[in-house]
Amino acid sequence: MATIKDVAARAGISYTTVSHVVNGTRPVSDPVRAKVEAAIAELGYVPSGVARSLRARATGTIGLLVPNASNPYFAELARGIEDHAERNGYSVILCNSDDDIDKQLRYLRVLLERRIDGLIVATVASDAAFAQALAGLKVPLMLVDRSLDGVTADRVQVDHERGAYLATRHLLDLGHRRIACIGGPASTQVVQLRAAGYRRALAEANVETLPVADCAFTSPAGHAAAQVLLNGDDAPTAIFAGNDMIALGVLRAAAERNVSVPRQLSVVGFDDIEVSRYLHPALTTVGQSIGQLGETAAARLLARIRTPGLSAEQRLIEPTLVLRESSAAPLV
Repeated sequence: MATIKDVAARAGISYTTVSHVVNGTRPVSDPVRAKVEAAIAELGYVPSGVARSLRARATGTIGLLVPNASNPYFAELARGIEDHAERNGYSVILCNSDDDIDKQLRYLRVLLERRIDGLIVATVASDAAFAQALAGLKVPLMLVDRSLDGVTADRVQVDHERGAYLATRHLLDLGHRRIACIGGPASTQVVQLRAAGYRRALAEANVETLPVADCAFTSPAGHAAAQVLLNGDDAPTAIFAGNDMIALGVLRAAAERNVSVPRQLSVVGFDDIEVSRYLHPALTTVGQSIGQLGETAAARLLARIRTPGLSAEQRLIEPTLVLRESSAAPLV
């Protein structure tokens, strides 16, 4: 790979002059610039981004740490973040922790070694070591969709409790009284808040609260949990799923048992990922603009990078119930 010294030798001028042309640090005459650019083209020289960042003390990159990149929610979130960052001259380094707390901490170290200008985190779960590492960061930090005890940072988050309340209230208003909840991994703050919203709606209606099923935020986990719930005479007439991926698994389990949705079983999800609109039946879900959530997070992080003294901002986004075909009144 060609170096800046190779370019200088090919152009027949000094290393320092080539550096001025490449980095724009000093005016250079047009004939000299032409020689340097010709040599660069001939040799295929690529300037070192690391070296530039050391001089400028900025890399033009931000880190993004997510728990599961295969979940369409995080894919759509990353797209919103990347779109905003790219429009503003920044690149995004994406790290996927696979819902692994230890991997999450390792990737944090990797990102910091890359000298990122800022970091956006959607954490796996509350973890003391990870929270301590984030609390000691010297780079701007943005938390998305969940908070961490002991970490003071900008945060943008959907009102999870309110969203789950809306979903459960919708099923109650349709006339359902045996409503199950497949919440997701119980150790996460997101699931705890959504479970609280589910319980609040049932308590207000004086309806029995069933145990919240604990599972991963995946379709196979939702499928397995729904198989248990639907196997028996006391099966629920409605299921609130902690996210749309779980809801997909519920729909599959219902189909395997010839349980008609929504005639025999209503299903409501959470997130409104794009695929939820194209299922059959299309999924009723608690909606949020995931891409806009990402854009909001990226915009705030870039503002903090440019103005380090900004006070931490906590933004809570109001969710919306998106009515589609997977929910209806129960059979009499």
